[in-house]
Amino acid sequence: MFESQNMFCDQCEQSAPGGCVLAGVCGKDEELAAAQDRLTAALISFASAEDGKHQAAEVSALVREGLFATMTNVNFNRSSIDDLTERVQVLSAATMFDMRRIWLEPDPNLRSAKSLVLFGLRGLAAYAYHAQQLGRISSTVDAFVIHALHLLGEPDQPLEDLLDLALEVGKHNLTVMGMLDQENNEHFGMPEPTPVPLTVEPGPFIVVSGHDLLDLKLLLEQTRDSGVSVYTHGEMLPALAYPEFKKYPQLKGHFGTAWQNQQREFDGIPGALLFTTNCLVPPLASYADRLFTTSVVEYPGCVHIGKDKDFSAVIAKARELGGYQEPRSGRGMNGGTEMTCGYAQGTVLALAPRIIEAVKGGKIGHFFLVGGCDGGSLGRNYYTDFAKLTPADSIILTLGCGKFRVNDLELGQIGDFPRIMDMGQCNDSYSAIQVALALAQAFDCDVNQLPLTLVLSWFEQKAVVVLLTLLSLNIKNILLGPSLPGFVSPDILAFLVEHFALTPITTPAEDLKRILG
Repeated sequence: MFESQNMFCDQCEQSAPGGCVLAGVCGKDEELAAAQDRLTAALISFASAEDGKHQAAEVSALVREGLFATMTNVNFNRSSIDDLTERVQVLSAATMFDMRRIWLEPDPNLRSAKSLVLFGLRGLAAYAYHAQQLGRISSTVDAFVIHALHLLGEPDQPLEDLLDLALEVGKHNLTVMGMLDQENNEHFGMPEPTPVPLTVEPGPFIVVSGHDLLDLKLLLEQTRDSGVSVYTHGEMLPALAYPEFKKYPQLKGHFGTAWQNQQREFDGIPGALLFTTNCLVPPLASYADRLFTTSVVEYPGCVHIGKDKDFSAVIAKARELGGYQEPRSGRGMNGGTEMTCGYAQGTVLALAPRIIEAVKGGKIGHFFLVGGCDGGSLGRNYYTDFAKLTPADSIILTLGCGKFRVNDLELGQIGDFPRIMDMGQCNDSYSAIQVALALAQAFDCDVNQLPLTLVLSWFEQKAVVVLLTLLSLNIKNILLGPSLPGFVSPDILAFLVEHFALTPITTPAEDLKRILG
């Protein structure tokens, strides 16, 4: 099958049925797909030869970067991918692994389990890369990644062992997300509830997208007193809730909504665009000349800012374009003109005594976590409709770019508590987990006995590894959509349903009826 196709990829939610075989829906072509497969094969080959040996810090960093670069909507530059492959191959004389051993695995359950491990490792590497940028690494996690890649290259791995390995990926990802959470708080302070305007003021401006908070800080330092305003986009929205970023008056607010709308929202934009991590969509000609990339994300023809992090070209482009002449009034996905973020674990846990009192007093009946990865496929209005139908005595926690489906809704309050609390980026899933564990401890019950339901949307490999993290904690009854991962075989799905009660979403009304009973 694979030999007769241009390519094969089924790692994201938007993949064509049976996988993308002519070109990626994400925008990658067969040559880029082949280059990413070669890079993955080189990483597996290296791991198979080096498992159990001490890895120098720069080698572990290269492995993280290589895995991150093969994630969806990250690096579209084939020459950059080829360069990463060569750098990995220099490290070891191991025979190159054949990726067809995964993609052409005749047993669909084994292929499904191997895909679950590989895609989970890509997501874990992305979070580890974010933590690395802030100076934090874990040699234990790095050694596990090498070991897991090695096992992917080993023939005759039992299915049970591969499923256990997938849960181990989730377990180590919890460590990584905890490291990243701690570093974010130490570098930028504890997030606090902050209303964020969506209006863009007249004058030159830069829109910063992705997830990397350190890149944003470096840009803000370089735009100080420059007359150039800065706005966040997509998953950078939560930055506006950190005290450190409030020190910069040129950081004015937020532009646009979730990543999948960028071609429409950036079309002809009179400002410069900087992408710091994943979630890049191939740019339209109307703004490709003003799109810059840095870190792992790249696109052919767009200027890439290297490790020196000199953003002077981005600032110069913003000045050249001049910005809007009049204020531009932005809107959320539901028409709202403002979004409030900053309900990370520090804030929510500080409210915990009052929340517990409200639950015991019958004022709060249920908690819903509605969020995850957003995307452009049909059916994602489910999450907006679900939020609108939730009872008036329920609290909605949200995070990831899936928050844009709900975070500008006016659902009112329960006493002093807003019914919608935005907990941050997808990596802030750690905050949600810590809040759930703290509430379970306070109520002296298992986390699965809490009046809490997780209603998650998934798109790419960060979402895959977050799901594995939740499953590694034995968190059950998760609703997942808008469609189930195409790489999950029916038997693997049956396993997840049996052991974790993982449930595909149906309709908001039917799911709420089942949840609330």
